[in-house]
Amino acid sequence: MGAEQQWDYSFDVVVVGSGNGGMTAALCCYEMGVKDVLLVEKSDRFGGTSSISGGGVWIPCNRYARAAGAEDSVDKARTYLRQLITEEEVPDYQLDAYLENGPKMVDFLHERTRVRYVTLEHYPDYYTNLEGAMEGHRSMEPETIDADELGEEWRRLRRTHPMMHLGGLIGFTQVEAALLVGQQPGWWKTALKLVWDYVTDVPWRLKDKYARRLATGCAGVARLRASMQDRDIPLWLDSAMTRIVDEDGKVTGIEVMRHGKPLRIQARRGVVLAAGGFEHNQEMREQYLPKPTDHRWSAGTLDNTGDAIREGIRLGAKMHRLDEAWWCNTISVPGEEIPRLSIMEKSYPGSIVVNPAGQRFSNESQNYMAFQQETFEKHSEENPCHPTWQIFDASFRASYFVGPLYNSKFMPDWALPRRYEEEGFFARADSIAELARKIDVDPAGLQETVRKMNEYAASGEDKDLQRGDSAYDRYYGDPRVTPNPCLGPVAKAPFYAIKVDPGDFGTQGGMVINADAQVLHEDGHVIEGLYATGNCAAPTLPCYPGPGSTLGPAMTFAYQAAKAITGYRD
Repeated sequence: MGAEQQWDYSFDVVVVGSGNGGMTAALCCYEMGVKDVLLVEKSDRFGGTSSISGGGVWIPCNRYARAAGAEDSVDKARTYLRQLITEEEVPDYQLDAYLENGPKMVDFLHERTRVRYVTLEHYPDYYTNLEGAMEGHRSMEPETIDADELGEEWRRLRRTHPMMHLGGLIGFTQVEAALLVGQQPGWWKTALKLVWDYVTDVPWRLKDKYARRLATGCAGVARLRASMQDRDIPLWLDSAMTRIVDEDGKVTGIEVMRHGKPLRIQARRGVVLAAGGFEHNQEMREQYLPKPTDHRWSAGTLDNTGDAIREGIRLGAKMHRLDEAWWCNTISVPGEEIPRLSIMEKSYPGSIVVNPAGQRFSNESQNYMAFQQETFEKHSEENPCHPTWQIFDASFRASYFVGPLYNSKFMPDWALPRRYEEEGFFARADSIAELARKIDVDPAGLQETVRKMNEYAASGEDKDLQRGDSAYDRYYGDPRVTPNPCLGPVAKAPFYAIKVDPGDFGTQGGMVINADAQVLHEDGHVIEGLYATGNCAAPTLPCYPGPGSTLGPAMTFAYQAAKAITGYRD
């Protein structure tokens, strides 16, 4: 049997994974002249973790920031990053390729496709105390888009996380989220408009319970998919890659299980892996990640079980940072399939996060990646930092949202589901000591921690953990609270606790790539025909320097892969 007869299908390029990285690779290959492209997706919905996410994309010097008059430069961004990332972690060629080509990728998509972003003027880098940091304009979020621009495919779009929907049904942007969740001045006008638009859109109400307007992660994915539809680029759902096919050291295609049927697909010019990490593979988590670890704490898509990474290991690909993830505390709400990310709520003044000893162990207002890394550093058998609890009082409960708890003006205590307390997710008590006993936290330790926090709230200085000192801390603070917008007392009964876990929104480590996104073998040579981007590739920004530090490199190295495959010169 000849080699050509061994294939069920044949394409020039096969892309695995339908998140931002995979769709960018498919679009760029097409626009660069190689139009015979197939994208395969394991799930019955497209978008992956990109679609679940807030959709932010961190690209210094992007066109939207320039149009807004932001003063930035590649050298300034490199100075900032090299204080956080060593050359051993990320070599110069990879960092330079990202910084130099990220803006080109954004221009390429803007000029040729429906992809559009909005610069986030006030969302700062995560380490604003470092040279070269910016207090805005390096991250972008997708422009909103109406679901019906996808035709009937809107039914197969993976929605952004419920936490980014008002009432679980009306998507809102990152800018709107900061206003609504923190209930900043004018928030009710925004909420009223969103609800009014939802209620009065009668034709769409007859089709779907969700709002027609898409925002954040699924809006970014929808814009990419609509652009693919414009070009008739096929997307196969329910098509899990089971094996990478290689002949004499060269990758020539993949095997998939499509609708339960095994198929062999030839890739004449290359396979691009954009299939995510292994966050929902408990065996791999136990093997690689720090403890404690549980895939149920991850907000990554449930289909991410390390398929591409395992195949890369089998082929001898060099791996890096498999012991890391994109860390973020998560809130596992009873009855919800995916945990919520705890980003905003633990930053607001008037709450603390404590360990079983009742002690704070990290600055609650710092960026979520750093908070979680510090959790692992301080966790031990002698000093466990799990389970952990967010503690707050009646004033906080009346002012802010916490996970699924709308503030008490909209959701009084009697309206909370009984299972929250029965399943150990939530507790309420009339004193700090009683609350501590309910959640199995040391009462004396918690009382002392609360006493100190109340002192710090009055003075405006957190002498233990410096909460509120940085611009990032203050981004999710409350400017109405003085002298420190991140510090408030925990003083008014009743008192509350919600359990938070050391979660993530995806694993970080994967295959080492070169500047063209080609996968490197353990001995340093290129594995011909194989490219990787996103969370199945080794990270470009492992420190998470700003909002969108996963999607920025994923899309940029998808662009780089397409250039290498097609020979395109920008």
